[in-house]
Amino acid sequence: MPIFQDAHGMAIKFFIQKDIPQEIQAEVCETIAALGGRVEPKVPRAGFVLVQPGTTEEERLRLCWSTPERPERYFVPYTYVDACKVSGMLLKQIFIHEGKPIRMHIDSSIANVNVRAALSTRIMHSGGDPTASAQLARVILADPNTEIFQHLVKTYQGEPEKYVESYLWVKKCIEKGQVIYTPVVYKNPGGRRPGEERTQFTEQDEEHLCNWIAAKIPYKETGGRTGNRLYQQLCEMAHDPEFAWVTRHTWQSWRERYKKNATRLDAKIAQIVDQKKPAHGEKGQYGYVRKPEEKPKRVRKKRSPMNADTDSPIAGPSTVHTMETYSVPMPVPLPTLTGVMGPNDTFSPVVYSTPPPVFHHMPMPTPVTGQMDAATARQNAREEEMEDDEEWQIREGDAPTPAWAKRKADDEDGPNKRARTSPTAPPLHPIDQAVHDIAREFRFTVEEVQEYYDKCGDPERTKNRFKKMRDVLNALPDDDEQSRPSA
Repeated sequence: MPIFQDAHGMAIKFFIQKDIPQEIQAEVCETIAALGGRVEPKVPRAGFVLVQPGTTEEERLRLCWSTPERPERYFVPYTYVDACKVSGMLLKQIFIHEGKPIRMHIDSSIANVNVRAALSTRIMHSGGDPTASAQLARVILADPNTEIFQHLVKTYQGEPEKYVESYLWVKKCIEKGQVIYTPVVYKNPGGRRPGEERTQFTEQDEEHLCNWIAAKIPYKETGGRTGNRLYQQLCEMAHDPEFAWVTRHTWQSWRERYKKNATRLDAKIAQIVDQKKPAHGEKGQYGYVRKPEEKPKRVRKKRSPMNADTDSPIAGPSTVHTMETYSVPMPVPLPTLTGVMGPNDTFSPVVYSTPPPVFHHMPMPTPVTGQMDAATARQNAREEEMEDDEEWQIREGDAPTPAWAKRKADDEDGPNKRARTSPTAPPLHPIDQAVHDIAREFRFTVEEVQEYYDKCGDPERTKNRFKKMRDVLNALPDDDEQSRPSA
């Protein structure tokens, strides 16, 4: 069947705009006749009016003859004839709404000029008007791969009679022979719909819940039954076939079920616990973790037994009280040795500003009886102190000599010297002593050093800081040198 014949075999009628060039009119007439159509000298009631888009005569023809009473009268560009010939079929006029061409706007996001021109021609061949502005258009065509497309969708999604479509939408509509706008999919904003019932809890659900709580928190007094994590862990077990039932509710629902029915469910949990009798902290219970390994304790050797003959401790290596070496990280307060026996049985306090040394052969003060007289005991104690003093020496540089290093000189000077070195105030804390030493060594105030130490908590860092500051101050030129004119 020829293209320009209807279902009854009747020729389709055409009217050609009069001011179109005669050469074009003759070619169009020849093509129409070859395809089974007929050109009329007047505008037909049903058929096609071939116009030249953008001309005054085209506008006049549309105003005069485009009426709702003639829905089967279509206005198309004269190239419509060749388009039908190329496609091998009569192109349907689908882009029509309420008897008028659907106004369309081709957005600038479609950057290719040739694509825009082809799209415009295809729309006109199918009855649409591609020349409308974005505000007046019913359909806006844009490139879906650009941000502009998403912006247009958001801008016009609230207008019911305006649609934003991809430029490929025109081809799809022509192939299907009808206009089908991209459907709007409902997106649930959340919450239950009115009248919709949520999944109800069953007795089996409560039984599962009670068994879970009984296994994880068998004794309520330990706490945790209303915490979030217990029920989040429950829902994390959904991958286990034995816990497939947890998917019936969210973890929030399981938690709320227990909270609102705690008294009744606690009784059921107590019955389950009474049957299984789990112990506190049994493996698998909620809140219990593996206990960390215990650190080995320091071993102290016991003092040797008393001499059976003299009832006095045996002198020598057997009486040594040994301690293991240990270290304390700063800025944790360091241990303090309360004192040692000084010459003439005087007690001199000793304070450490660094971790204590290993104590080797430090004798404990004991009463002198039997074979050993007081002078010998005092001399032995002094010799042992001197050995330990050498090990205890911790001052460096031009720091003051520790008090215990002066005891030998004190003995030579007499009792007045010993009285002067006796403490009249409680010894300083090791940290405070370190701060005072730094302030004295680098000639800064104690308050300045203390303020910086409180910030960093590291005595070595504090010392380096004020050493650098003193070096910088020493390197500054005198005022006289700065004011002296250059030669």
